[in-house]
Amino acid sequence: MLTQKDLLGLEELTADEIKLILDTAGAMREVMTREIKKVPTLRGRVVVNLFYEPSTRTRASFELAAKYLSADTVNISAGSSSVVKGEGLLDTARTVSALGADVVVLRHRAAGAAAFLSRYVHAAVINAGDGMHEHPTQALLDLYTIRECKGKVQGLTVTFVGDILHSRVARSNIWGLSKLGAAVRVCGPATLLPPGLDRLGVQVFTSVDEAVAGADVIYVLRLQRERFVQGLLPGEEEYARLYGINEKRLARASDDAIVMHPGPLNRGVEIAAEVADGSRSVITEQVANGVAVRMACLYLLARREADDKLYH
Repeated sequence: MLTQKDLLGLEELTADEIKLILDTAGAMREVMTREIKKVPTLRGRVVVNLFYEPSTRTRASFELAAKYLSADTVNISAGSSSVVKGEGLLDTARTVSALGADVVVLRHRAAGAAAFLSRYVHAAVINAGDGMHEHPTQALLDLYTIRECKGKVQGLTVTFVGDILHSRVARSNIWGLSKLGAAVRVCGPATLLPPGLDRLGVQVFTSVDEAVAGADVIYVLRLQRERFVQGLLPGEEEYARLYGINEKRLARASDDAIVMHPGPLNRGVEIAAEVADGSRSVITEQVANGVAVRMACLYLLARREADDKLYH
């Protein structure tokens, strides 16, 4: 069992809880290999997907995860809901509660939005990305992918390259990887490295050639142009030349290093097409594993929700 009602971030999870989710995802991955990808585990439960920011992979992944577990789903996008009429998150939360939601999956532009929502709904809340804070299920699927590909997490060296400043994916992964015993490096232009990274126990680089040397995993981060302010970068061509992951830079990593990316990709900017589509890329595996990991999260939290109702 998870100790928390909600999944708000990896910072608050223990190593054992992370392993529980990954182990449960392994069982869910088996369900996805069946001819009929459906089990009755969450029949009668309601999962509400509440997305205030655009999403393709995360939203589709949660929808599939809920359907594979036989849950009923309600999908709400900010652009086609009462949010455009000025409805605030608290009022939306009350509406969601009235719908009888057992789990609410929230993506929001404001850091802390999922934690705020969790205080006002009895349902379990899953953070599907809150501003530049955390994206726990992305990090969990990344951990699962690394463990499947490398056979372990402990003792590996994982290098993140790119827009660390705006990356909630990097933050969640740093917490998760550190708790499972991996060494974490981060690399990017000085303007895209937030202060205080060293306090998280990571190595900080501005030279990508040094950062990827001997790494077991190279995790390429997207340049989040939608969050940029002017002056952070001279231009995309210059960034690609200095920080883009190409075959030459990949060759500096360990011989069996894997390449990861949370998507969507800016091909030719942070990652070369031949690397993204190459034999060491596990980007497609990340997407598939995301469904299994989110099935595990829905199952564990909905089960806890049912137990809470039973005993209270």
